[in-house]
Amino acid sequence: MSETAKSRAAELSHLRSRDFASGDPVPLPLTMASIFHTPSVETGVDQYGRYDNPTWRAVEHVLGHLEDAQCVSFPSGMGAISSVFFALLKSGDRVLLPADGYHATRAMAERFLKPLGITCDTRPTPTFLDGGFKGYSQVFVETPSNPRLDICDIATIAKAVHEQGGILVVDNTTMTPFGQRPLDFGADIVVSADTKAVNGHSDVLFGHVASRDADIISKVTDWRAMAGGIPGPFEAWLVHRGLETLEVRFDRMCSSAETIAQRLKEHRAVRGLRFPGLNGDPSHNLARAQMERFGFLISFELASEDKAEDFINNCPLIEAATSFGGVHTSAERRSKRGDAVPPGFVRLSVGCEPVEELWKAIETSLDGIGA
Repeated sequence: MSETAKSRAAELSHLRSRDFASGDPVPLPLTMASIFHTPSVETGVDQYGRYDNPTWRAVEHVLGHLEDAQCVSFPSGMGAISSVFFALLKSGDRVLLPADGYHATRAMAERFLKPLGITCDTRPTPTFLDGGFKGYSQVFVETPSNPRLDICDIATIAKAVHEQGGILVVDNTTMTPFGQRPLDFGADIVVSADTKAVNGHSDVLFGHVASRDADIISKVTDWRAMAGGIPGPFEAWLVHRGLETLEVRFDRMCSSAETIAQRLKEHRAVRGLRFPGLNGDPSHNLARAQMERFGFLISFELASEDKAEDFINNCPLIEAATSFGGVHTSAERRSKRGDAVPPGFVRLSVGCEPVEELWKAIETSLDGIGA
């Protein structure tokens, strides 16, 4: 972790105390309110729960501290993603999406953007620069891609997109601001599903949009208020609580993933292993250049659908579940979710368990299915 990242981590839990009065609670209070007392005052105070809430502001303050940007929170990652489409695109625009990223992003574009007259194209992450970006109002990348963990060059793409007059959106869900900082590489917008590692406890849906462009933030905020896609204050409170331990959890998860990926590389049952931190991974050199950590996700293939299911279901320290980024290690056979991957393809999300105990459980389960 860089010294700047360490500084952000150290300050994170103390951001609120800078404005404390004597007797203020140290933990964030939860404000459950849809209306606020507003006698004779129409601006500068909270008025109605669809527009603002003190608990939202607190979590957005922390996210903004980590992103070094203004942030707008949403009730899910897809809420954040949809906001940058519907707040910023219009009929006649073209948008470019990853062909191999999160499937729901493409499904939204196909079902809801195209009928509005917005052209939606796709391109694989490893060759995202091929073909250029002429004519695209918005270019959307996901790096590392989910679930194959391919990477694209954010800085080079940002420069090329800006030369053509477009804006670049980066889905940074898999990395968090502690692992990768797309805005520092020229991206205009970051979106994230904070349901994952940012909250980290698999008990809330949440998302955010971050940008250093005030006009973008204004449009996204207005769209949220008018469309009503707002986070609940209790959900915001939970995410704020999760953020206070993000650096510790993320460090443990990434370190464990580096250990486990290296050992998986040597296991006879594993093929097609992908992890950006491995020497020899197609994305390794680029990952070293633009990522502060290599992440906690590992993907690999087993010989068949049955072997993949047996591996996941028979490992006592793996939860068979969709999503990722929780304190518990989880895994999923992604073809059953519609991803274009082989039947035995496994996405493994490394959690916070002690790494040697976790590896023993993984190794035993792999040994049990055979090669």
